Amino acid sequence: MISPELKAQLQALVGDKWVLDRPADLYAYSYDATPMYQAMPDAVVFPASAQEVSGILQLANTHQIPIITRGSGTNLAGSTIPIQSGIVLNMNRMNQIHEIDTANLTATVGPGVVTANLHHAVEALGLFYPPDPGSMRISTIGGNIAQGAGGMRGLKYGVTKDYVMGLEYVLPSGEILRCGGKNVKDVAGYDMTRLLVGSEGTLAVITEVTLKLLPLPETKRTLVAYYRNLVDAAKTVEAIIASKIIPATVEFMDQGTMKVVDDFAKLGLPLEMKSMLLIEQDGPAEVVNRDIEQIATIAQEHGAAGVEVASTPEEGAKLLAARRAALSALSRLKPTTILEDATVPRSRLAEMVEEVERVAEKYGVQICTFGHAGDGNLHPTCMTDERNREEIERVDKAFEEIFHAAIRLGGTITGEHGVGLAKKDFLHLKTGEAGLELMQRLKAAFDPNGILNPGKIVNFTNRRRLVVQR
Repeated sequence: MISPELKAQLQALVGDKWVLDRPADLYAYSYDATPMYQAMPDAVVFPASAQEVSGILQLANTHQIPIITRGSGTNLAGSTIPIQSGIVLNMNRMNQIHEIDTANLTATVGPGVVTANLHHAVEALGLFYPPDPGSMRISTIGGNIAQGAGGMRGLKYGVTKDYVMGLEYVLPSGEILRCGGKNVKDVAGYDMTRLLVGSEGTLAVITEVTLKLLPLPETKRTLVAYYRNLVDAAKTVEAIIASKIIPATVEFMDQGTMKVVDDFAKLGLPLEMKSMLLIEQDGPAEVVNRDIEQIATIAQEHGAAGVEVASTPEEGAKLLAARRAALSALSRLKPTTILEDATVPRSRLAEMVEEVERVAEKYGVQICTFGHAGDGNLHPTCMTDERNREEIERVDKAFEEIFHAAIRLGGTITGEHGVGLAKKDFLHLKTGEAGLELMQRLKAAFDPNGILNPGKIVNFTNRRRLVVQR
Protein backbone atom coordinates (compact mmCIF):
# COMPACT_ATOMS: atom_id res chain seq x y z
CA MET A 1 0.00 0.00 0.00
CA ILE A 2 1.06 3.57 -0.69
CA SER A 3 0.84 5.61 2.51
CA PRO A 4 -1.12 8.89 2.51
CA GLU A 5 2.15 10.74 3.08
CA LEU A 6 3.85 9.14 0.08
CA LYS A 7 0.77 9.72 -2.08
CA ALA A 8 0.88 13.40 -1.16
CA GLN A 9 4.57 13.54 -2.11
CA LEU A 10 3.84 11.93 -5.48
CA GLN A 11 0.98 14.36 -6.08
CA ALA A 12 3.27 17.26 -5.25
CA LEU A 13 5.64 16.03 -7.97
CA VAL A 14 3.19 15.38 -10.82
CA GLY A 15 -0.15 16.93 -9.81
CA ASP A 16 -3.15 15.40 -8.04
CA LYS A 17 -4.91 14.04 -11.12
CA TRP A 18 -1.80 12.19 -12.29
CA VAL A 19 -1.71 9.82 -9.29
CA LEU A 20 -4.33 7.06 -9.44
CA ASP A 21 -5.12 4.61 -6.65
CA ARG A 22 -8.84 3.80 -6.96
CA PRO A 23 -9.47 0.04 -7.37
CA ALA A 24 -11.06 0.50 -10.81
CA ASP A 25 -8.05 2.47 -12.03
CA LEU A 26 -5.58 0.00 -10.57
CA TYR A 27 -7.39 -2.91 -12.20
CA ALA A 28 -6.83 -1.38 -15.65
CA TYR A 29 -3.07 -1.56 -15.03
CA SER A 30 -3.02 -5.04 -13.52
CA TYR A 31 -2.56 -6.77 -16.88
CA ASP A 32 -1.05 -6.24 -20.32
CA ALA A 33 -1.53 -8.01 -23.67
CA THR A 34 -0.07 -11.26 -22.31
CA PRO A 35 -2.80 -13.76 -21.38
CA MET A 36 -3.05 -15.38 -17.96
CA TYR A 37 -0.89 -12.87 -16.03
CA GLN A 38 -2.39 -10.33 -13.66
CA ALA A 39 -1.42 -8.50 -10.44
CA MET A 40 -2.68 -5.28 -8.89
CA PRO A 41 -0.38 -2.26 -8.44
CA ASP A 42 -0.61 0.08 -5.46
CA ALA A 43 -0.71 3.22 -7.58
CA VAL A 44 -0.33 4.51 -11.13
CA VAL A 45 1.68 7.68 -11.69
CA PHE A 46 1.96 9.71 -14.93
CA PRO A 47 5.15 11.81 -15.08
CA ALA A 48 5.55 14.58 -17.67
CA SER A 49 9.33 15.12 -17.56
CA ALA A 50 12.65 13.53 -16.70
CA GLN A 51 12.76 15.66 -13.56
CA GLU A 52 9.43 14.24 -12.38
CA VAL A 53 10.65 10.71 -13.13
CA SER A 54 13.77 11.45 -11.11
CA GLY A 55 11.74 12.59 -8.13
CA ILE A 56 9.46 9.54 -8.28
CA LEU A 57 12.40 7.15 -8.46
CA GLN A 58 14.12 8.79 -5.52
CA LEU A 59 10.99 8.35 -3.41
CA ALA A 60 10.52 4.76 -4.55
CA ASN A 61 14.16 3.88 -3.93
CA THR A 62 14.08 5.38 -0.46
CA HIS A 63 10.93 3.45 0.46
CA GLN A 64 11.87 0.25 -1.45
CA ILE A 65 8.76 0.43 -3.64
CA PRO A 66 8.77 -1.40 -6.99
CA ILE A 67 8.54 0.71 -10.15
CA ILE A 68 7.04 -0.86 -13.27
CA THR A 69 7.50 1.38 -16.32
CA ARG A 70 4.69 1.08 -18.85
CA GLY A 71 3.57 2.49 -22.19
CA SER A 72 0.49 1.10 -23.90
CA GLY A 73 0.83 -2.37 -22.38
CA THR A 74 0.86 -4.18 -25.74
CA ASN A 75 3.80 -6.45 -24.91
CA LEU A 76 3.33 -10.21 -25.12
CA ALA A 77 5.83 -11.30 -22.47
CA GLY A 78 4.14 -10.21 -19.24
CA SER A 79 6.76 -7.50 -18.91
CA THR A 80 4.51 -4.84 -17.36
CA ILE A 81 2.68 -6.99 -14.81
CA PRO A 82 3.25 -5.52 -11.29
CA ILE A 83 3.83 -8.90 -9.66
CA GLN A 84 5.18 -7.29 -6.47
CA SER A 85 2.61 -4.47 -6.52
CA GLY A 86 4.25 -1.03 -6.31
CA ILE A 87 3.93 1.93 -8.68
CA VAL A 88 3.12 1.60 -12.37
CA LEU A 89 4.95 4.49 -14.04
CA ASN A 90 2.91 5.31 -17.13
CA MET A 91 5.03 7.26 -19.62
CA ASN A 92 2.28 8.22 -22.07
CA ARG A 93 2.24 11.91 -21.09
CA MET A 94 5.80 12.16 -22.44
CA ASN A 95 4.54 11.89 -26.01
CA GLN A 96 6.19 14.85 -27.72
CA ILE A 97 8.17 14.66 -30.94
CA HIS A 98 10.80 17.15 -29.85
CA GLU A 99 12.69 17.39 -33.13
CA ILE A 100 12.96 15.92 -36.61
CA ASP A 101 16.46 16.83 -37.76
CA THR A 102 16.53 16.63 -41.55
CA ALA A 103 20.23 17.56 -41.68
CA ASN A 104 21.34 14.70 -39.44
CA LEU A 105 18.44 12.34 -40.30
CA THR A 106 17.37 11.86 -36.69
CA ALA A 107 14.23 12.23 -34.61
CA THR A 108 14.29 13.05 -30.90
CA VAL A 109 11.12 11.96 -29.12
CA GLY A 110 9.58 11.20 -25.77
CA PRO A 111 9.04 7.54 -24.82
CA GLY A 112 5.26 7.95 -24.98
CA VAL A 113 5.14 8.73 -28.71
CA VAL A 114 2.97 6.17 -30.51
CA THR A 115 5.03 4.38 -33.16
CA ALA A 116 2.59 5.00 -36.02
CA ASN A 117 2.43 8.70 -35.16
CA LEU A 118 6.20 8.93 -35.59
CA HIS A 119 5.88 7.15 -38.94
CA HIS A 120 3.34 9.71 -40.15
CA ALA A 121 5.38 12.69 -38.90
CA VAL A 122 8.64 11.70 -40.57
CA GLU A 123 7.03 10.46 -43.79
CA ALA A 124 5.39 13.88 -44.21
CA LEU A 125 8.97 15.18 -44.58
CA GLY A 126 10.04 12.48 -47.02
CA LEU A 127 11.81 10.46 -44.31
CA PHE A 128 11.41 6.92 -43.04
CA TYR A 129 11.50 5.17 -39.66
CA PRO A 130 11.52 1.47 -40.65
CA PRO A 131 10.69 -0.48 -37.44
CA ASP A 132 7.04 -1.55 -37.70
CA PRO A 133 5.93 -3.86 -34.86
CA GLY A 134 2.49 -5.38 -35.31
CA SER A 135 1.18 -3.18 -32.50
CA MET A 136 2.56 0.03 -34.04
CA ARG A 137 -0.81 1.84 -34.07
CA ILE A 138 -0.94 1.50 -30.28
CA SER A 139 2.54 0.74 -28.98
CA THR A 140 4.94 3.48 -27.92
CA ILE A 141 8.55 4.10 -28.84
CA GLY A 142 9.59 3.62 -25.21
CA GLY A 143 7.84 0.26 -25.11
CA ASN A 144 9.40 -0.77 -28.43
CA ILE A 145 12.83 0.03 -27.00
CA ALA A 146 12.18 -1.70 -23.69
CA GLN A 147 11.12 -4.93 -25.39
CA GLY A 148 13.53 -4.81 -28.34
CA ALA A 149 10.60 -4.80 -30.78
CA GLY A 150 10.95 -6.05 -34.34
CA GLY A 151 8.43 -5.99 -37.16
CA MET A 152 7.71 -7.01 -40.72
CA ARG A 153 10.54 -4.95 -42.27
CA GLY A 154 13.27 -6.53 -40.15
CA LEU A 155 14.91 -8.49 -42.97
CA LYS A 156 15.95 -5.47 -45.02
CA TYR A 157 16.01 -2.70 -42.45
CA GLY A 158 16.69 -4.31 -39.09
CA VAL A 159 14.74 -3.83 -35.87
CA THR A 160 14.27 -1.17 -33.19
CA LYS A 161 17.75 -1.59 -31.68
CA ASP A 162 19.30 -0.70 -35.04
CA TYR A 163 17.72 2.77 -34.98
CA VAL A 164 18.33 3.88 -31.40
CA MET A 165 21.24 6.33 -31.46
CA GLY A 166 20.95 7.94 -28.05
CA LEU A 167 18.98 7.90 -24.83
CA GLU A 168 18.24 10.01 -21.79
CA TYR A 169 17.57 7.73 -18.83
CA VAL A 170 17.06 7.88 -15.09
CA LEU A 171 18.60 5.53 -12.53
CA PRO A 172 16.77 4.43 -9.35
CA SER A 173 18.92 6.94 -7.43
CA GLY A 174 17.28 9.72 -9.46
CA GLU A 175 20.39 10.53 -11.51
CA ILE A 176 19.54 11.68 -15.05
CA LEU A 177 22.09 10.41 -17.56
CA ARG A 178 22.61 10.44 -21.33
CA CYS A 179 24.25 7.98 -23.69
CA GLY A 180 24.87 8.11 -27.42
CA GLY A 181 23.44 10.96 -29.51
CA LYS A 182 23.40 12.14 -33.11
CA ASN A 183 26.95 11.10 -33.92
CA VAL A 184 27.17 8.37 -36.54
CA LYS A 185 30.41 7.21 -34.94
CA ASP A 186 30.77 7.09 -31.16
CA VAL A 187 32.80 4.48 -29.28
CA ALA A 188 33.46 6.45 -26.10
CA GLY A 189 33.21 3.79 -23.42
CA TYR A 190 30.73 0.97 -23.01
CA ASP A 191 27.71 1.02 -25.32
CA MET A 192 25.06 1.87 -22.73
CA THR A 193 22.52 2.56 -25.46
CA ARG A 194 22.55 -1.01 -26.74
CA LEU A 195 22.51 -2.36 -23.19
CA LEU A 196 19.34 -0.47 -22.29
CA VAL A 197 17.50 -1.50 -25.47
CA GLY A 198 15.62 -4.68 -24.59
CA SER A 199 16.20 -4.35 -20.84
CA GLU A 200 12.44 -4.20 -20.18
CA GLY A 201 12.61 -1.43 -17.60
CA THR A 202 14.80 -3.47 -15.25
CA LEU A 203 17.87 -1.18 -15.38
CA ALA A 204 16.64 2.40 -15.85
CA VAL A 205 13.68 4.51 -16.97
CA ILE A 206 14.08 5.93 -20.49
CA THR A 207 12.84 9.52 -20.77
CA GLU A 208 14.06 10.64 -24.23
CA VAL A 209 15.14 8.86 -27.40
CA THR A 210 17.20 9.87 -30.44
CA LEU A 211 16.37 7.70 -33.45
CA LYS A 212 18.01 7.23 -36.84
CA LEU A 213 15.92 8.01 -39.93
CA LEU A 214 16.33 7.08 -43.59
CA PRO A 215 15.11 8.63 -46.84
CA LEU A 216 11.58 7.45 -47.68
CA PRO A 217 11.64 4.73 -50.37
CA GLU A 218 10.44 5.94 -53.75
CA THR A 219 7.98 3.12 -54.41
CA LYS A 220 6.94 -0.37 -53.31
CA ARG A 221 5.25 -3.44 -54.77
CA THR A 222 3.75 -6.55 -53.22
CA LEU A 223 3.68 -10.19 -54.33
CA VAL A 224 1.99 -13.26 -52.88
CA ALA A 225 2.99 -16.88 -53.58
CA TYR A 226 1.04 -20.00 -52.58
CA TYR A 227 2.48 -23.46 -51.85
CA ARG A 228 1.23 -27.02 -51.49
CA ASN A 229 3.80 -27.67 -48.74
CA LEU A 230 5.97 -25.84 -46.22
CA VAL A 231 9.37 -26.88 -47.53
CA ASP A 232 8.97 -25.18 -50.90
CA ALA A 233 8.00 -21.90 -49.24
CA ALA A 234 11.09 -22.03 -47.02
CA LYS A 235 13.34 -22.91 -49.97
CA THR A 236 11.94 -19.96 -51.91
CA VAL A 237 13.01 -17.60 -49.13
CA GLU A 238 16.50 -19.08 -49.12
CA ALA A 239 16.74 -18.78 -52.91
CA ILE A 240 15.62 -15.15 -52.93
CA ILE A 241 18.33 -14.18 -50.46
CA ALA A 242 20.92 -16.31 -52.27
CA SER A 243 20.15 -14.39 -55.47
CA LYS A 244 21.22 -11.22 -53.64
CA ILE A 245 17.71 -9.76 -53.40
CA ILE A 246 16.77 -8.44 -49.96
CA PRO A 247 13.03 -7.74 -49.88
CA ALA A 248 11.60 -5.23 -47.45
CA THR A 249 9.16 -7.84 -46.15
CA VAL A 250 8.89 -11.63 -46.42
CA GLU A 251 5.93 -12.89 -44.38
CA PHE A 252 4.74 -16.48 -43.93
CA MET A 253 1.33 -17.91 -43.07
CA ASP A 254 0.44 -21.57 -42.70
CA GLN A 255 -2.85 -23.03 -43.86
CA GLY A 256 -4.58 -22.65 -40.51
CA THR A 257 -3.70 -18.98 -40.31
CA MET A 258 -4.70 -18.44 -43.95
CA LYS A 259 -8.17 -19.81 -43.28
CA VAL A 260 -8.76 -17.61 -40.27
CA VAL A 261 -7.34 -14.46 -41.91
CA ASP A 262 -9.40 -15.05 -45.05
CA ASP A 263 -12.57 -15.40 -43.01
CA PHE A 264 -11.66 -12.19 -41.21
CA ALA A 265 -10.48 -10.07 -44.18
CA LYS A 266 -12.41 -11.70 -47.09
CA LEU A 267 -9.38 -11.87 -49.43
CA GLY A 268 -10.38 -14.95 -51.39
CA LEU A 269 -7.21 -16.87 -50.55
CA PRO A 270 -6.79 -20.40 -52.00
CA LEU A 271 -7.42 -22.26 -48.76
CA GLU A 272 -6.43 -25.66 -50.14
CA MET A 273 -2.81 -24.46 -50.07
CA LYS A 274 -0.58 -25.39 -47.14
CA SER A 275 1.23 -22.05 -46.89
CA MET A 276 1.79 -18.66 -48.47
CA LEU A 277 4.51 -16.03 -48.68
CA LEU A 278 3.69 -12.34 -48.74
CA ILE A 279 6.63 -10.36 -50.13
CA GLU A 280 7.07 -6.61 -50.48
CA GLN A 281 9.96 -4.76 -52.07
CA ASP A 282 10.63 -1.03 -51.89
CA GLY A 283 13.13 1.41 -53.35
CA PRO A 284 13.65 3.03 -56.78
CA ALA A 285 10.90 2.00 -59.21
CA GLU A 286 13.30 0.37 -61.66
CA VAL A 287 14.90 -1.75 -58.93
CA VAL A 288 11.57 -2.69 -57.37
CA ASN A 289 10.08 -3.82 -60.70
CA ARG A 290 13.17 -5.86 -61.52
CA ASP A 291 13.25 -7.51 -58.08
CA ILE A 292 9.55 -8.37 -58.08
CA GLU A 293 9.89 -10.03 -61.50
CA GLN A 294 12.89 -12.04 -60.30
CA ILE A 295 11.14 -13.02 -57.05
CA ALA A 296 8.11 -14.24 -59.00
CA THR A 297 10.38 -16.37 -61.19
CA ILE A 298 12.24 -17.78 -58.19
CA ALA A 299 8.95 -18.65 -56.46
CA GLN A 300 7.72 -20.52 -59.54
CA GLU A 301 11.02 -22.35 -59.88
CA HIS A 302 10.79 -23.50 -56.28
CA GLY A 303 7.33 -25.01 -56.39
CA ALA A 304 4.89 -22.14 -55.96
CA ALA A 305 1.45 -23.30 -57.11
CA GLY A 306 0.47 -19.71 -57.79
CA VAL A 307 2.08 -16.27 -57.84
CA GLU A 308 0.16 -13.00 -57.88
CA VAL A 309 1.54 -9.46 -58.00
CA ALA A 310 -0.64 -6.73 -56.50
CA SER A 311 -1.79 -4.49 -59.32
CA THR A 312 -1.98 -1.34 -57.20
CA PRO A 313 -0.35 -0.01 -54.01
CA GLU A 314 -3.78 -0.15 -52.37
CA GLU A 315 -4.11 -3.86 -53.14
CA GLY A 316 -0.65 -4.50 -51.73
CA ALA A 317 -1.49 -2.49 -48.62
CA LYS A 318 -4.64 -4.57 -48.15
CA LEU A 319 -2.66 -7.81 -48.24
CA LEU A 320 -0.15 -6.50 -45.69
CA ALA A 321 -2.98 -5.20 -43.49
CA ALA A 322 -4.51 -8.67 -43.54
CA ARG A 323 -1.19 -10.16 -42.38
CA ARG A 324 -1.04 -7.59 -39.58
CA ALA A 325 -4.53 -8.69 -38.59
CA ALA A 326 -3.49 -12.33 -38.14
CA LEU A 327 -3.43 -12.14 -34.35
CA SER A 328 -6.79 -10.35 -34.19
CA ALA A 329 -8.30 -12.92 -36.54
CA LEU A 330 -6.96 -15.87 -34.56
CA SER A 331 -8.11 -14.31 -31.30
CA ARG A 332 -11.72 -14.72 -32.39
CA LEU A 333 -11.51 -18.51 -32.26
CA LYS A 334 -11.22 -19.14 -28.52
CA PRO A 335 -11.21 -17.12 -25.28
CA THR A 336 -7.41 -17.27 -24.81
CA THR A 337 -4.79 -16.68 -27.49
CA ILE A 338 -1.12 -17.30 -26.71
CA LEU A 339 1.24 -15.80 -29.30
CA GLU A 340 4.92 -16.78 -29.18
CA ASP A 341 7.96 -15.88 -31.25
CA ALA A 342 10.53 -18.63 -31.51
CA THR A 343 13.23 -17.70 -34.01
CA VAL A 344 15.64 -19.83 -36.05
CA PRO A 345 18.12 -19.22 -38.88
CA ARG A 346 16.30 -18.86 -42.23
CA SER A 347 17.74 -22.15 -43.45
CA ARG A 348 15.96 -24.03 -40.62
CA LEU A 349 12.57 -22.39 -41.16
CA ALA A 350 10.82 -25.41 -42.68
CA GLU A 351 12.16 -27.68 -39.94
CA MET A 352 10.86 -25.30 -37.28
CA VAL A 353 7.38 -25.14 -38.80
CA GLU A 354 7.29 -28.92 -39.01
CA GLU A 355 8.37 -29.11 -35.36
CA VAL A 356 5.50 -26.82 -34.37
CA GLU A 357 3.02 -29.01 -36.27
CA ARG A 358 4.45 -32.16 -34.68
CA VAL A 359 4.24 -30.69 -31.18
CA ALA A 360 0.68 -29.43 -31.70
CA GLU A 361 -0.42 -32.91 -32.77
CA LYS A 362 1.49 -34.58 -29.92
CA TYR A 363 -0.24 -32.50 -27.25
CA GLY A 364 -3.61 -32.19 -28.96
CA VAL A 365 -3.64 -28.39 -29.07
CA GLN A 366 -4.55 -25.95 -31.84
CA ILE A 367 -1.51 -23.99 -33.04
CA CYS A 368 -1.39 -21.83 -36.16
CA THR A 369 1.91 -20.39 -37.36
CA PHE A 370 2.69 -17.14 -39.13
CA GLY A 371 5.61 -14.78 -38.97
CA HIS A 372 8.60 -13.12 -40.54
CA ALA A 373 10.02 -15.77 -42.86
CA GLY A 374 12.76 -13.43 -44.07
CA ASP A 375 14.44 -13.35 -40.66
CA GLY A 376 13.33 -16.76 -39.34
CA ASN A 377 11.03 -15.24 -36.72
CA LEU A 378 7.93 -17.43 -36.40
CA HIS A 379 4.85 -16.80 -34.30
CA PRO A 380 3.31 -20.12 -33.29
CA THR A 381 -0.07 -19.10 -31.87
CA CYS A 382 -2.20 -21.34 -29.68
CA MET A 383 -5.95 -20.85 -29.36
CA THR A 384 -7.13 -22.22 -26.03
CA ASP A 385 -9.19 -21.44 -22.90
CA GLU A 386 -7.38 -20.58 -19.70
CA ARG A 387 -10.33 -21.93 -17.68
CA ASN A 388 -9.45 -25.43 -18.92
CA ARG A 389 -6.49 -26.12 -16.66
CA GLU A 390 -5.79 -29.55 -18.12
CA GLU A 391 -5.52 -28.10 -21.63
CA ILE A 392 -3.36 -25.21 -20.40
CA GLU A 393 -0.92 -27.73 -18.95
CA ARG A 394 -0.68 -29.35 -22.38
CA VAL A 395 -0.20 -25.95 -23.98
CA ASP A 396 2.64 -25.16 -21.57
CA LYS A 397 4.35 -28.45 -22.38
CA ALA A 398 3.91 -27.82 -26.10
CA PHE A 399 5.55 -24.40 -25.98
CA GLU A 400 8.37 -25.69 -23.79
CA GLU A 401 9.10 -28.29 -26.46
CA ILE A 402 8.89 -25.61 -29.18
CA PHE A 403 11.47 -23.45 -27.37
CA HIS A 404 13.80 -26.42 -26.98
CA ALA A 405 13.40 -27.16 -30.69
CA ALA A 406 14.29 -23.57 -31.60
CA ILE A 407 17.48 -23.75 -29.53
CA ARG A 408 18.36 -27.13 -31.03
CA LEU A 409 18.01 -25.64 -34.53
CA GLY A 410 20.41 -22.81 -33.67
CA GLY A 411 17.69 -20.29 -32.79
CA THR A 412 16.44 -18.43 -29.76
CA ILE A 413 13.42 -18.33 -27.46
CA THR A 414 12.36 -14.83 -28.48
CA GLY A 415 13.11 -12.74 -31.52
CA GLU A 416 11.13 -9.60 -30.76
CA HIS A 417 8.71 -10.02 -27.85
CA GLY A 418 11.14 -10.01 -24.94
CA VAL A 419 11.56 -12.25 -21.90
CA GLY A 420 9.44 -10.69 -19.14
CA LEU A 421 7.59 -13.24 -17.04
CA ALA A 422 6.46 -15.45 -19.89
CA LYS A 423 9.91 -16.71 -20.92
CA LYS A 424 12.05 -16.12 -17.87
CA ASP A 425 12.13 -19.84 -17.08
CA PHE A 426 13.56 -20.57 -20.53
CA LEU A 427 16.20 -17.85 -20.70
CA HIS A 428 18.95 -20.16 -19.47
CA LEU A 429 18.49 -22.26 -22.61
CA LYS A 430 19.89 -19.38 -24.63
CA THR A 431 22.31 -17.66 -22.24
CA GLY A 432 23.60 -20.51 -20.08
CA GLU A 433 24.07 -20.19 -16.34
CA ALA A 434 27.13 -17.95 -16.66
CA GLY A 435 25.18 -15.57 -18.88
CA LEU A 436 22.37 -15.34 -16.34
CA GLU A 437 24.83 -14.63 -13.54
CA LEU A 438 26.39 -11.79 -15.57
CA MET A 439 22.93 -10.29 -16.14
CA GLN A 440 22.30 -10.46 -12.40
CA ARG A 441 25.50 -8.52 -11.72
CA LEU A 442 24.52 -5.88 -14.29
CA LYS A 443 21.12 -5.59 -12.64
CA ALA A 444 22.77 -5.09 -9.25
CA ALA A 445 25.04 -2.36 -10.62
CA PHE A 446 22.16 -0.33 -12.07
CA ASP A 447 19.52 -1.10 -9.46
CA PRO A 448 21.09 -2.28 -6.18
CA ASN A 449 17.79 -2.26 -4.31
CA GLY A 450 15.98 -4.19 -7.03
CA ILE A 451 13.05 -1.78 -7.38
CA LEU A 452 12.89 -1.60 -11.21
CA ASN A 453 10.40 -4.09 -12.68
CA PRO A 454 11.27 -6.81 -10.17
CA GLY A 455 10.84 -10.44 -11.20
CA LYS A 456 11.37 -9.85 -14.91
CA ILE A 457 14.16 -11.39 -17.03
CA VAL A 458 16.22 -12.49 -13.99
CA ASN A 459 15.19 -12.95 -10.38
CA PHE A 460 16.73 -10.55 -7.89
CA THR A 461 16.38 -10.23 -4.13
CA ASN A 462 19.00 -7.79 -2.86
CA ARG A 463 22.54 -6.64 -3.48
CA ARG A 464 24.10 -9.49 -1.49
CA ARG A 465 21.99 -12.45 -2.61
CA LEU A 466 21.08 -12.88 -6.25
CA VAL A 467 19.04 -15.94 -7.12
CA VAL A 468 17.81 -17.50 -10.37
CA GLN A 469 14.81 -19.80 -9.91
CA ARG A 470 13.27 -22.07 -12.49
